[in-house]
Amino acid sequence: MTITQDILYVGVNDHNIDLFEGQYIVPNGMAYNSYAIVDEKIAIMDSVDAAFGDEWLGNIKNALGDRKPDYLVVQHMEPDHSANIVSFVNAYPEAKVVSSAKAFVMMKNFFGDDFADKQVVVGEGDKLSLGKHELNFVAAPMVHWPEVIVTYDSTDKVLFSADGFGKFGALDVEEDWACEARRYYIGIVGKYGLPVQTLLKKAAALDIQFICPLHGPILTENLGYYINLYDTWSSYRPEEEGVMIAYTSVYGNTKKAVMELADMLKANGCPKVVVNDLAREDMAEVVEDAFRYSKLVLATTTYNGDIFPFMRHFIDAITERNYSNRTVGFIENGSWAPTATKVMKGMLEKSKNLTYAESEVKIMSALNEDSKAQLEALAKELA
Repeated sequence: MTITQDILYVGVNDHNIDLFEGQYIVPNGMAYNSYAIVDEKIAIMDSVDAAFGDEWLGNIKNALGDRKPDYLVVQHMEPDHSANIVSFVNAYPEAKVVSSAKAFVMMKNFFGDDFADKQVVVGEGDKLSLGKHELNFVAAPMVHWPEVIVTYDSTDKVLFSADGFGKFGALDVEEDWACEARRYYIGIVGKYGLPVQTLLKKAAALDIQFICPLHGPILTENLGYYINLYDTWSSYRPEEEGVMIAYTSVYGNTKKAVMELADMLKANGCPKVVVNDLAREDMAEVVEDAFRYSKLVLATTTYNGDIFPFMRHFIDAITERNYSNRTVGFIENGSWAPTATKVMKGMLEKSKNLTYAESEVKIMSALNEDSKAQLEALAKELA
């Protein structure tokens, strides 16, 4: 794949993977992106996952012909991007390794070698000339590891964005960018919104025509769309007006209440209502929805004096990622001593700028006229 006249794609697609990072379902695989900048000197941008070393080195050789790389730029040390550094060094012993000081410490930890005789240490504001191409390095700590740098090629106006603007899915599969990029961002980078905001401010000063991430497609058109989404996600603002209902139900009574609430919300003109069964849906998808919409309803049973385990896992997942700036409503169910709302509110104490709905729903085993009236009040308030 040719990105510009001098920048070539040398990454790989992975359709063997079932769980990315051991937890995220990736039905359409993953792309591990790597790029070659071909000039008077040649820089390879990042490595790929351990399982694809031979394919990656073959891609480099096919792209370069008889020429050899002068540099390997390592922007991020997570193994899906760094695992083949040693293979590269063995294949091209004359090449230099360009990375941040913290990355070289990590190389020592991963490989037992920090390549001291090949090091080119770079940080914020440093430059590397390849000839007509000049690489400008921008520090991006905690997006989403501490050693991360991103690279701006001022000649072709390309931002090599490390894990920023990445998504799930291999490059040979067509799918909606926002859905899988949102799930990727919220799941993997979402905790680090402030560092992402800092990086976006730095990027705003650059004339960017291409974004080349380490996962997902190269972005070449309507870049404002992608940048605005990243700004929304990283500032923890709702992306859309709507209500997401997350529930657990043991014998079906809580589910019945949730379905009635969903109908009431729609009847009251709510623009979007999404219902998720926490015991059955992909948790990463549900977490994505929680951050996507402006309002959230948590509905669960009291369970062992606490809340149902899937609800506890869900609330842990959203608060870990700094869930904030939303309206939250509650439905609790209990046969003799409902405490679920109290427990859920306690778990949300670490979140910022949450507004709790005044109307709360308490179900004693099954819906009755009183709890139905509470549902109606909650629906009117949220809609």
